[in-house]
Amino acid sequence: MRVAVTGASGKTGWRVVAEALARGFEVRAIVRPGSVLPPGLEGAEVHRLQLNDSAALQQALRGCDALVIATGARPSIDLLGPLKVDALGVRQQLEACRSVGLKRLVLVSSLCAGRWLHPLNLFGLILVWKRLGEQWLEQSGLEVTIVRPGGLKEAEEDIAAQELRFSGPDQQEDGSLPRRLVARVCLDALEVPASAGRIIEITSTVPDVPAPEPPALASWLA
Repeated sequence: MRVAVTGASGKTGWRVVAEALARGFEVRAIVRPGSVLPPGLEGAEVHRLQLNDSAALQQALRGCDALVIATGARPSIDLLGPLKVDALGVRQQLEACRSVGLKRLVLVSSLCAGRWLHPLNLFGLILVWKRLGEQWLEQSGLEVTIVRPGGLKEAEEDIAAQELRFSGPDQQEDGSLPRRLVARVCLDALEVPASAGRIIEITSTVPDVPAPEPPALASWLA
């Protein structure tokens, strides 16, 4: 499988790239022109471009089997940043996918997307614009999986002990998980056809008594 990853230099995106390479996928890492490449992108085909450069984006996506959208607005004094990245940026990627015939997409969104009364909306209505980006994908007619993670953690020391909690839309309000697990769920979604057309919320915990078989996306969807 040849997978494109936008936001590939970000904290979640580079983990998606690294995990995809570890699974033997061919990866096109799409980053902004001035981005510093983190470790883990070795082996990926790197494309530097702005998402509003439709010709360059189409060229980067051409020949790919799937796209993982890991772009996300960063903290900034620009309160329009979430609108530009999480809504309009998603639509630009959607339009590029349509132009090149790419039908399979996974979007990294956020728990509570669409809610107005939430502290995160103090930063440019970020959850409102994330939901708009989700809606454009839902209405696209393409094969889309929307992954809504809880609070994102950098630490990975206890990752093997983490147990994922999956749910449908608007069923989880809080919780967190390592970014590495988000990356793995995104790639699992590409390998599980039943995930298309679904919104999947995920958080994780370290249980007092580990389950004999930790829940996997495929078994939760079954």
